[in-house]
Amino acid sequence: MSGHKVKGSTTIFIIFATPAESEEDGRISRINMEVRAKKALGQHFLTDRSIAESIVAALRLPENGSDVIGGNDTAGEGTPDGKTTRFPSQVLEIGPGTGVLSQYLLQRPEADLKMIEIDTESVDYLHRHFPAAAGRVIPGDFLKLDLDRLFPGDFNVIGNFPYNISSQIFFRILDFRERIPQVVCMIQKEVAERIAEKPGSKTYGILSVFLQAWFDIEYLFTVGSGAFAPPPKVQSAVIRLTRNSRTNLGCDEALFRSIVKTSFGQRRKTLRNSLKPVIAAKASREGWDAGRLGEFTSEPVFDLRPERLGVEDFIALTEKLS
Repeated sequence: MSGHKVKGSTTIFIIFATPAESEEDGRISRINMEVRAKKALGQHFLTDRSIAESIVAALRLPENGSDVIGGNDTAGEGTPDGKTTRFPSQVLEIGPGTGVLSQYLLQRPEADLKMIEIDTESVDYLHRHFPAAAGRVIPGDFLKLDLDRLFPGDFNVIGNFPYNISSQIFFRILDFRERIPQVVCMIQKEVAERIAEKPGSKTYGILSVFLQAWFDIEYLFTVGSGAFAPPPKVQSAVIRLTRNSRTNLGCDEALFRSIVKTSFGQRRKTLRNSLKPVIAAKASREGWDAGRLGEFTSEPVFDLRPERLGVEDFIALTEKLS
């Protein structure tokens, strides 16, 4: 409070009031005191609860559960007494942090939630503030987690993925693609656009092809940096991956991966130039002379750069080079 008196006038006092801290500001302050965001772990904690609700709502789970005792699928046939017994769908949250998604996931009876968290401060925070999470929090690294032991059947994945390892997380998801029907995640906007992009764009790349081979990708919405503490220097986005009906590529998968990686490794070159070692290996196996090799590499596909090819095109190219 301060005042200033002018001769012959009344003293006027001006009061400068500090705005009262809102309930939400207080909650964020408490989190910041208990859990420090660690740059080495790529931590940016989501603090906007309306966005958290939207992310959790984007995970589509059957209301009745998804597994059946005594049956081979979710159709409910084959139980000893002829009855269908369903369980909640298995859900793994990667990097729950301060539980902003977890609080809403725990409210969904159709979800059997487990959480993997590498940060010990976050693990302690979850134990203190979420009694319902008891027995559900697994301290550890998702990239090293024994998923076969943890989930004997299918499981869905959700999370605010650490930006510095999001690509590694997706490659691990690909390793378990037959067991993961759905992924809902928040990642760096640039990476989300790359994953969801269609052929022909400069952002279309290796992850685009690998993930689109096995999943349908939906770009759901963008999230600004102000929704996080501390705010990241980039925008974020939420995407949903839903397992498609593909059971196999119909080609040598190891060669498919090699061709995709090699071609995008030199993406400014045409396939004729970037894939020279693969083409040469094919010519050697087949015993081609220079004339036959020239005829083979004159095919129109080799005039293209890799971003022009969709998943089916890369499969056809793999077959051609096998």
